[in-house]
Amino acid sequence: MTECVIMRIEKATMVRVLHDEPAFSEMFLAYLLSRNARVEADLVDQLFNSSEKRLARILLIMANFGKEGKPEPIIAKISQETLAEMIGTTRSRVSHFMNKFRKLGFIEYNGTMKVHTSLLNMVLHESPELRKPE
Repeated sequence: MTECVIMRIEKATMVRVLHDEPAFSEMFLAYLLSRNARVEADLVDQLFNSSEKRLARILLIMANFGKEGKPEPIIAKISQETLAEMIGTTRSRVSHFMNKFRKLGFIEYNGTMKVHTSLLNMVLHESPELRKPE
């Protein structure tokens, strides 16, 4: 999470800028396409993955794993309640999964959170640690 400024732009002004400024238009279109892809990925994630896997995915996204450049393993302070809202579960389930991830060495979580690459490997390879015994 970063500081940001929100600005309201009238529709006519936005249309004019999109027509008159090709560099801005290209950047804005790229942003819209990436946001649309993220919304689609979130929907697929919600439909097909467990809340535990969704939590792992959101932690990896927040740490910038899979993006250009080096991942930022330390995540800004975020409450378990907020994480629960983001993945569609309860705070107590998030707490349970966070403790499990910590015990398995996927994260360090003591005031600040550090995500290890082992969490990415677990998600990609659907580690047996996540599966419930049958």
